Amino acid sequence: MAEVAAVGKTEEELKEAGVKYKVGSFPMRALGRSRASMDIDGFVKILADEKTDEVLGVHMIGARCADLIAEAVVAMEFRASAEDIARMSHAHPTFAEAVKEAALAATDDRALHV
Repeated sequence: MAEVAAVGKTEEELKEAGVKYKVGSFPMRALGRSRASMDIDGFVKILADEKTDEVLGVHMIGARCADLIAEAVVAMEFRASAEDIARMSHAHPTFAEAVKEAALAATDDRALHV
């Protein structure tokens, strides 16, 4: 069963406000842990300021998203950048790797497993 979780701004809100942003998205089906548990539906998407890289919103659909969103909430509370999240250790194989992969995708399209 897929879960849905989000924090911060949506793409529509950023567009309406005229904020320039970048998007990093990672499909759950590319994640080893998702494939092992057959929970391959969903994605993690990170929206970051185009200039400063500060995380402005995180949206996710998939297994364990109700748990995974906590990392995004903490990151946004401390005004972290997508690069900050990308550099943090994320155990393998876990669902949390999807957050790291989305952050890597938001920073110069550097996702490892796509």
